[in-house]
Amino acid sequence: MKLLFYRYGSICEPDIIQGFQELGHTVFQIAEEITNKSLAPQEAIKIVSQKLFEQPVDFVFSMNFYPFLSEVCNIFHLPYLCWTVDSPVMELFATSISHPWNRVFLFDRAQYDEISCYNPKYIYHLPLAVNVQQKQQVIHASSSDLNHKFASDISFVGSLYTEKCPYDKLTEPSAYLSGYLKGLMEAQIRIYGGFIIEDLLTDEVVQEFKKHLPDFFTYPSASYLTDKKTMAQFYIGNKISSMERLRALELLSDHFSVDLYTASDTSCLPHINNCGRAKTLEEMPVIFHCSKINLNITSKSIRSGVPLRIFDILGCGGFALTNFQLELPELFAVGEDLVCYENMEDLLYKTDYFLRHETERREITENGFEKIKKCHTYPIRLEEMLSMAFSGDNK
Repeated sequence: MKLLFYRYGSICEPDIIQGFQELGHTVFQIAEEITNKSLAPQEAIKIVSQKLFEQPVDFVFSMNFYPFLSEVCNIFHLPYLCWTVDSPVMELFATSISHPWNRVFLFDRAQYDEISCYNPKYIYHLPLAVNVQQKQQVIHASSSDLNHKFASDISFVGSLYTEKCPYDKLTEPSAYLSGYLKGLMEAQIRIYGGFIIEDLLTDEVVQEFKKHLPDFFTYPSASYLTDKKTMAQFYIGNKISSMERLRALELLSDHFSVDLYTASDTSCLPHINNCGRAKTLEEMPVIFHCSKINLNITSKSIRSGVPLRIFDILGCGGFALTNFQLELPELFAVGEDLVCYENMEDLLYKTDYFLRHETERREITENGFEKIKKCHTYPIRLEEMLSMAFSGDNK
């Protein structure tokens, strides 16, 4: 088949293109948004429409959901396939999610449970994957100097969310609101495998929150989005992610050598080794491979799914120590392919344990690598996607 891939610069886009090509499909690309982040939807519509007139394809594809792509494909009567890699994706609540030409794949089952009601026939759950071949090529080509540079006892690659936390714009909240939200976040930060925030937000708390937060997010066009969902996922979820990552890294760096690869401000973590931003394609695979322990601290807005970082760590032959997510046991043997921690005390204990038990750590690392190669590569996952998208299609 021939497909048009609309790109915005997600780190997994090149891997997915390669996966489609390995399956024998022809990929055409639109990449203007990678270099022009201010590209307006109307201009993008013109670019996509012109490309479709010039080069007929069997479907259009993107990472995450673009309402304007859905609108264009609905007019052209052309399947629009997309696959989420982030959460939250506020665009999923646009009313265009209901178009019959959509084929929407969501990596987080909680995301699926929330969105599928708007288009039950054409919304699917599909976990993420990894390009093992590309990761291994980078690792095998790495020099001994680079391996030495990125050798770590413990490493974490990612944002602290401190620089992109819209919750922090909250101004002069009442003592009640501040106390309620603090208690809610402290409860959620201790829970792995469940997301309680939205259920515990009353309409009164949401309205009070909006009064004290300038420019509360409102979707710019027709949408199924509610203020409660926005507050829970976009504001509080990001804030809890920041809190949890800071606490975990502070705890570990007080006891061990921890290398953090980030563009975030780490001035509040005096014992952390701030290594700056890692180059995604050239350096990140070597970091994952050469670290004794790779941390994954999942964003709280990913409520049940397995984030891309875990697939990448295991695909690089790295050892993953992660918080528990509901979907982890469906994809991996917990304790055999990777290791989960249950709380901060357990994180500290298991970090110490696996630093001291090299043989067991290496066995788990090898198991995880073999599981990834066997079950979770992009050609495997994309075949599943295309089978679901086009089987029994009456269009």
